[in-house]
Amino acid sequence: MSVLAAHLRQRISENGPLTVAEYMAEALGNPEHGYYMHRDPLGRAGDFITAPEVSQMFGELLGLWCADRWQAMGGPDPVNLVELGPGRGTLMADALRAAEGAPGFIDAVRLHLVETSPVLRAIQERAVGSHAPVWLDDLTDVPFGGPTLVLANEFFDALPVRQFEKWADGWHERLVDIDSDGFVWTVASQPTEDPPIPSPVRNSPDGSIAEVSPTSRGLINLLAARLVAAPGTALIIDYGHSESAVGDTLQAVKGHRYHDPLAEPGETDITAHVDFAVLASVAEAVGAAVHGPVGQGMFLETLGIGIRAEALAASAGSEQTVEIAAARRRLTDAGAMGSLFKAMAVTSPGLGTPPGF
Repeated sequence: MSVLAAHLRQRISENGPLTVAEYMAEALGNPEHGYYMHRDPLGRAGDFITAPEVSQMFGELLGLWCADRWQAMGGPDPVNLVELGPGRGTLMADALRAAEGAPGFIDAVRLHLVETSPVLRAIQERAVGSHAPVWLDDLTDVPFGGPTLVLANEFFDALPVRQFEKWADGWHERLVDIDSDGFVWTVASQPTEDPPIPSPVRNSPDGSIAEVSPTSRGLINLLAARLVAAPGTALIIDYGHSESAVGDTLQAVKGHRYHDPLAEPGETDITAHVDFAVLASVAEAVGAAVHGPVGQGMFLETLGIGIRAEALAASAGSEQTVEIAAARRRLTDAGAMGSLFKAMAVTSPGLGTPPGF
């Protein structure tokens, strides 16, 4: 039994079952033994691959997108460029390289990376250290009041979710308990009073499971408030649904294969689908403008991934040309990442519609 599993068993035995959000927060972010605290989870040798690792085209297009948004703000100097959950720094390295073509942008950038993993911070230093990044534990640590550009690729899906199961007498919270064999699912015996479930799914049939992420709501609220107070744009790319829906989307991945979320806490990546409708409604309630969500495939094609792929292929060998075409399909095809993954922009009021939307 791992140290984290033993810790969680002790916590449950002393205080009772954990909510799904509490379990997820510990499994991923426990300061000493959480999944993201002690490993590089990305790439073929890790547990999963994100879009920036699929192809340089992804980060390059986002870099040009950021430069365009900076120009739309009048080219402010300085401008805070923030990435939430930067992984290996691959996206940001590609983005900054591509954005060098926008006169003055790189010099104006003050790079902030919101990252809690010491392992990943060290890898990010090698990728973008020449741009003098400042590492922060939380979005609240980013300097307030100045022009800001925010990138969040596959960040919201890892934020903890609560789950509720619909019974005849209301919504009961799903919990994580223990038995002699390990961790098990259970359900609170009493319904939750006024559960924070989106109104479109409140009247779902008995047996339905609803997921909510208070952490995501709090983060998008903070982000939108900053964009209302000072000019800026945030781009969120993640997998999830455009409209609120019921369903158990919690999943774990290890070694590029699906895994039991309750097995080996701290050793697997645990995520849930993002509810873009909730993110949009929270941001709009604060006063920010929301664009999208649109499918990642449509977003990247509109930004010109086809043109970029042709340019890369023009100077590539035959094997590389095949790889470039395959990467484009993986990023944009509906049967791959093109439909399940969505892009949504949150902007200050009056900045206009960003490219891709």
